[in-house]
Amino acid sequence: MAIRRYPRLRPILDHAALLPLIFFALFPFYFMLLTSLKRDAELYDLTAIPFLIRQGIVTEHYSFLLRETLFGRWLWNSLLVSIVATATAVVIGTIAAYALARLRFRGAESFGLAVFITYLVPPSLLFLPLSQVVNALGLTDSIAALMVTYPTFLVPFCTWLLMGYFRTIPKEIEECALMDGCNRFQALLRIVIPVAAPGIICAILFAFTLSWNEFIYALTFTSAADQKTITVGVTNDLIRGDIYYWGSLMAGAVMGSVPIVIIYVLFLDYYVSGLTTGAVK
Repeated sequence: MAIRRYPRLRPILDHAALLPLIFFALFPFYFMLLTSLKRDAELYDLTAIPFLIRQGIVTEHYSFLLRETLFGRWLWNSLLVSIVATATAVVIGTIAAYALARLRFRGAESFGLAVFITYLVPPSLLFLPLSQVVNALGLTDSIAALMVTYPTFLVPFCTWLLMGYFRTIPKEIEECALMDGCNRFQALLRIVIPVAAPGIICAILFAFTLSWNEFIYALTFTSAADQKTITVGVTNDLIRGDIYYWGSLMAGAVMGSVPIVIIYVLFLDYYVSGLTTGAVK
């Protein structure tokens, strides 16, 4: 009744309903940032309020991270591995998804389901056989091992995601291109990919995020300090036995999450469009 009498209250109530979700989504980042700016004395003070800074803001944890560790090297390794693995997975996934969504051949549906099931296999079951592959290729203890192994779980994911998006594209535009003299590959490159740009960007964002956050393969296949990614390097170097450098750990978490945040902000519209159109329909 109150909403009917005061229709202007409706937008306020709608936005108020989002507050718990916003709090739930932003609280981890807030706590990481807060912890990274506290003094060590306040961090280990059991009487201090954990959600407020009472003794002043400091940047010593960021200075320690940048000067006393190989954080810059870890950041570069993560960026390089994520870019190479994502590019490889999206290229292969795009071609495979187009073939499964458009071409008609025996076992196409079963093969598409098998691709999805492959993605569901836990990485903890795959790193043992993949380690033999890495050893056979002579890539042990290098970031090249991660570039080879990451596509094993990125390609099935990108393929399954793009299959749903390609099926929403009308076949008539491809048929027109084929009638004008294009072959299948030219139709895919000149017609389908530009139309499917939101879905492909969505796949790129997901694949990049999965590569950036991956931990098990990075921990297994790299041990040299200068070959580690940010997820392994920060945890291994800042957790020494039962001593946790909480301030620097949270500083590394904040700095490691910034590239992902920037990428999602820049491509948010494409991400939402590709996710709702391709993955849902």
